[in-house]
Amino acid sequence: MTKTFLPYGRQFIDEDDIAAVTDVLRGDWLTTGPTVEAFEVAFAAKIGAKHAVACSSGTAGLHLLALAAGLGPGDVVIVPTVTFLATASAARYVGAEVVFADVDPETGLMGVSQFLEAAARAPAGAVKAVFPVHLNGHSVDMPALRQVAGALFIAEDACHALGGRHKAPSGTMVPVGSCSASDAAMFSTHSVKAIATGEGGVLVTNDTGFAARLGRFRNHGMVRDPALFQHPELAVEPGEDAAAPWYYEMHEPGYNYRLNDLQSALGLSQLRRLDDFVQQRRRFRDRYDRLLGPHVRPIQVAEGCEPAWHLSVVLIDFAALATTRSAVMRQLRDRGIGTQVHYIPVHKQPYYRNCKAPVLCTTF
Repeated sequence: MTKTFLPYGRQFIDEDDIAAVTDVLRGDWLTTGPTVEAFEVAFAAKIGAKHAVACSSGTAGLHLLALAAGLGPGDVVIVPTVTFLATASAARYVGAEVVFADVDPETGLMGVSQFLEAAARAPAGAVKAVFPVHLNGHSVDMPALRQVAGALFIAEDACHALGGRHKAPSGTMVPVGSCSASDAAMFSTHSVKAIATGEGGVLVTNDTGFAARLGRFRNHGMVRDPALFQHPELAVEPGEDAAAPWYYEMHEPGYNYRLNDLQSALGLSQLRRLDDFVQQRRRFRDRYDRLLGPHVRPIQVAEGCEPAWHLSVVLIDFAALATTRSAVMRQLRDRGIGTQVHYIPVHKQPYYRNCKAPVLCTTF
């Protein structure tokens, strides 16, 4: 093992980031305060969405999407099998069933044909949502998916794609997360992603009511808006005309999935350099493409998108090289180069292999 190890991804922190976090440490708010809201406003503006809701992780965000969409037992969610565990787990957290879709072998993305094949394996009328995954940094054809998905709830798992652009229904190129052909999108701000908050995630949507639901589920299900109180008489003290400032209600259980001001300060600082980060990743990807040898082929770029590469993925002909994936990874590790497999298809995991009705985990 060399003294200097190059992981497959890591954050880049500069003095401005450190200063932003230090300013919060010197202030009055460490948990959920004004910096969280500033981060949300800036994030939504950056990608052209009306609302952003920051949360504690990408996984928490996917769970919030399933909750706010009202998914539950008896509902089916279509999920591509090449994704991280959390995409499918979000459906299972709320008791919904999962039908896995295959992916294009060249891009790793779920296209229209794969979605339709998966939907055909579900009980009639049971499919209520689809979670397309923008894998590695390039994007699913969202207008085409929306056209065949109709009124289904569509939540983009865009954890790999912050800073990318894809074709909108109008034919113009728009930022991933602007929700031009979806109901909502989810981004991760984990340290290896385009911008870092340590752990963290950001949900975006153009639906004001849906954004409010996300915010409530993120914070224990608490309701503080007097217009929404189910028992307003309890909110008004004797001799008062308005609701008491201390009163709140819980209409349904929520979670503590909040991001804090420290993390948001780092995210806000990093967000200002998002375009630079994306361009640097594209330069790395272009260099890899030029220098890779025979039998090692970069994954094909999907049509209709401008990737913001989270990962530089290659397809290797191990038979032609008379080796194995594990051997290649060990040899690279010994040279100080980290690699990873993204991902083991989720439908092959023991939980789904062993599942029985009502969980639908049919293979293909």
